[in-house]
Amino acid sequence: MSETPAPRRRTPAPPREDVLTTAMDMIAEHGLEKLTMAGLGREVGMSSGHLLYYFRSKDELLLRTLEWSEGRLGAERGRLLAGPGTARERLSAYVDLYVPDGHRDPHWTLWLEVWNRSQNADDDARARQAAIEGAWHRDLVALIAEGVSRGEFRRVDADRFATRLRALLDGFSIHVAIGLRGTDREQVTAHVREFIEEGLAATPRRHGAP
Repeated sequence: MSETPAPRRRTPAPPREDVLTTAMDMIAEHGLEKLTMAGLGREVGMSSGHLLYYFRSKDELLLRTLEWSEGRLGAERGRLLAGPGTARERLSAYVDLYVPDGHRDPHWTLWLEVWNRSQNADDDARARQAAIEGAWHRDLVALIAEGVSRGEFRRVDADRFATRLRALLDGFSIHVAIGLRGTDREQVTAHVREFIEEGLAATPRRHGAP
């Protein structure tokens, strides 16, 4: 009599956070062009079909990975902004956290790709992207308003100034992330701090004054 074959064991799927961590590690090591569903599946021991079951599409995988990365950055931003130091010192820490570490910074590489794909995104995806931007903006507005109330910064419309500052940060950060010649991280942070000093100094400096 033939033996009944033993039932095949199902390999449990790795926790979703492990998948997102691996996706970010692959972006950091090889860039987005090497991040495929099949390649990611091999790294985490899942089929590409299994990944699609969880994430529906590569666009959704990328957005989920960005949200996960933003969650980690948001926790770090919260610690910085709630920590000791003046509003000016914490604003400097905010800028340091915002600007990419350098060419092909994995978080900014992913951010650029998600926003590039957003032209065809549905309303839910757009709302989730807006929530990411909104968190950075609200924290910056609150920090500027605190500095104004303490007399560290001159009186400005905190929301308006935050909008302009983030536009400057985004533009320069894209230059750093894509490796545009002449816009490395040190040069960018120097430009941003000059803009902050000119716009928020309690006693505005005259141009060229020491």
